[in-house]
Amino acid sequence: MWSTRLRVLAVLLLGLLGVCVSAQKATTEPKVLCYYAGGNTIKEDLSKVTVSDIELALPFCTHLIYGYAGVDAVTYRTRPNIGSLDLEEGQGQYRTVTKLKKRYPGLRVFLSVGGNQDLTEEKPFEKYLTLLESAGSRTAFINSAYTLLKTYDFDGLDLAWQFPQSKPKRVRGLSGKLWHGFKKLFTGDSILDPKAEEHREEFTALVRDLNNAFVHDKFRVGFTHLPHVNESVFLNIPLLKDNFEYINIAAYDQQTPERNPKEADYTAPIYEPSERAEGNNVQAKVKAWNSAGTPLDKIVVGLATYGRGWKLTEESGITGRPPIRADGPSPAGLQTQIPGYYSFGEVCALLPNPTNANMQGADYPLRKINDFSKRFGPYAFRIPDENEKHGIWLSYEDPESAGNKAAYVKAKGLGGISINDLAMDDFRGVCSGDKFPILRAAKNRL
Repeated sequence: MWSTRLRVLAVLLLGLLGVCVSAQKATTEPKVLCYYAGGNTIKEDLSKVTVSDIELALPFCTHLIYGYAGVDAVTYRTRPNIGSLDLEEGQGQYRTVTKLKKRYPGLRVFLSVGGNQDLTEEKPFEKYLTLLESAGSRTAFINSAYTLLKTYDFDGLDLAWQFPQSKPKRVRGLSGKLWHGFKKLFTGDSILDPKAEEHREEFTALVRDLNNAFVHDKFRVGFTHLPHVNESVFLNIPLLKDNFEYINIAAYDQQTPERNPKEADYTAPIYEPSERAEGNNVQAKVKAWNSAGTPLDKIVVGLATYGRGWKLTEESGITGRPPIRADGPSPAGLQTQIPGYYSFGEVCALLPNPTNANMQGADYPLRKINDFSKRFGPYAFRIPDENEKHGIWLSYEDPESAGNKAAYVKAKGLGGISINDLAMDDFRGVCSGDKFPILRAAKNRL
């Protein structure tokens, strides 16, 4: 009888040990935040990417970050940007994405607010700043966000908060730097936000109050640090860091054809290339948060699954070496249909590949330049023809460079990676046969 009891006790102890190990793994496993912009569902033809299309990616993800909600400019309440898609009285996609947790145990689903997607006004960031200025407006935002999370069974809120973006910085030679410094003596720097100090403290109060409102239901708050938001101006990192489950650094789009139409360059380098504007790289953003006291294992590095393209001209030269003179964005692709913006599937179609022999508007693929240093990422280009057409310069992430960034994250002891966006990864597997190759490559190197 005693031997039977001992065997039962041993089984129970092993079971408890397994639970403890699983819990420990859940808290120490690197995060993989997978962003998905739900508006891709209602696009047409090649642009359409549904929830079913992204399901194959979910076993690789610890979090699904569904976007995007926005802010009502009058009431300051959180609201879906596409109510007819997301809410119960519409197509009910909020409910669809949170039900995925039943099929993928361990997956947590967050709702993202902001993300440069709330574009109903000319300067959408203004309502995000005005919201901060009133305790009543902050309460309206918090209560409405709580209601959405509770009603639709989300696990937390991702604050991809819209602050004013810093203006592009030109790459200057020594004489240019001296002249620029001389001018600043008389003109000063342009002020992004005259109330920046107020907004900085009010955002801290918003985050604190969100956590207080969420604690009973164990909802969590994450933060996505959008590109070109100056953390030293708008973010009180020492007071914020403990209130976030993660800090996702969107350290891409450092150069884009919209911000930098005349100069093509790396869009998401890990380290700072020589003679560039300071801070426009992953390492600088990680250092800014960590030096202010943020634990490394809270910092998540964002990877873009899309490329940025510029139009080359005769004045661009033939080397392709960045930074390189350009003339605005390159032509739109068939999936994204946005000039200078390409999904990874579209990028792959522009590179040397047996499937791109009949490329539209050109008779040969781009020349790919690999990043053997593992510091800046690959690029590809095609010089224009005799008619000044078909010239492209393209900065992008591919599976190899995504793996290099994940290896950087692991070596530095960071908290994980984020993928933005699942819809822009090669979810159809047209490039190499593997679906979601960027996500897979990065996950394998963590």
